[in-house]
Amino acid sequence: MRLSWFIIPLLMGSCSLEEANSPYPFPETPFGEVPQPERNQASAKGVELGKKLFFDTRLSKNGSVSCATCHHADKAFSDGIALTEAGVSGKKLLRHAPALFNLAWYEGLFWDGGSKNLESQVFGPLMHPDEMGMDLGELVKKLQADSEYPALFKGVWGTDSITSQRFAHAIAQYERTLISYHSPYDNWKAGEGALSEPELRGYAVYQTFCSRCHTEGLFTDLSHHANGIDSQITTPGFELMYMGHYRITLDSSDIGKFKTPSLRNLGFTAPYMHDGRFVELDEVLDHYFKEHRNNSLADEILKTNAYMEVSQQQKNDLKAFLYALNDTTFVKQQP
Repeated sequence: MRLSWFIIPLLMGSCSLEEANSPYPFPETPFGEVPQPERNQASAKGVELGKKLFFDTRLSKNGSVSCATCHHADKAFSDGIALTEAGVSGKKLLRHAPALFNLAWYEGLFWDGGSKNLESQVFGPLMHPDEMGMDLGELVKKLQADSEYPALFKGVWGTDSITSQRFAHAIAQYERTLISYHSPYDNWKAGEGALSEPELRGYAVYQTFCSRCHTEGLFTDLSHHANGIDSQITTPGFELMYMGHYRITLDSSDIGKFKTPSLRNLGFTAPYMHDGRFVELDEVLDHYFKEHRNNSLADEILKTNAYMEVSQQQKNDLKAFLYALNDTTFVKQQP
């Protein structure tokens, strides 16, 4: 009898730990199963912890900047600013804050492709002196001394010892849950809705002119391209903005190449391009359908079609289709 009373609490404890570490219930998506590294399988408690860290300003040097400062849920986790000055230094950053969704499928992160996975990506803005400016050792001490975090980490990893790897893994787990696939286009593809005539015509324009780099599904080819943005930088300190993927590979053929962003959620993520130079979607379309894209930094894909005639009606139809890729469910369900 005494033995049974001893065993029951142990069983209850093991069930509690198992529940805490239960796998996160990822939804079925049109992109297939959500990719996860073997070393960092998402759990319900891990995602919960990662979300708390994502929105916590204490992860920055002066306690004023969180990941969410530059990645707003209602803007598909972009910020609506060309080059923000919201970091701890108050200086204008050299890149437009990218939107955050469907990142689990991405093979390169940051506009330059400088990070290969979400786990390592966390440390970029965290340690950058102009963004969050945090020292990892100081951050670990701060979280370890907090009244809540040690217990939350223990609920995920079975120990209240906090490490930089564990909080990076937690944030990465949360970011993998940011999945967008409920646009009118997705409903149409699933046979659960219809596109309008302008949207359908725009879909045909997209297939002709845009699909080689913005591959249907994720609407990105997960690669890097030079899109004809000029390289004339006149602001002191910003001269290397146009170098792009070259900063990572040191291959001269990669100068001016940047990550292909998804065409999804463009209605929420203005301004556009890696430097946020275009405020309106019409400006983006004008850039791609006019001769000034045919410069030395434009990919051959663009130069091939540089002078093809596109009517204003076709541009209007394409714009209608692009807005059919907006996922209002995604931006509304986020905190």
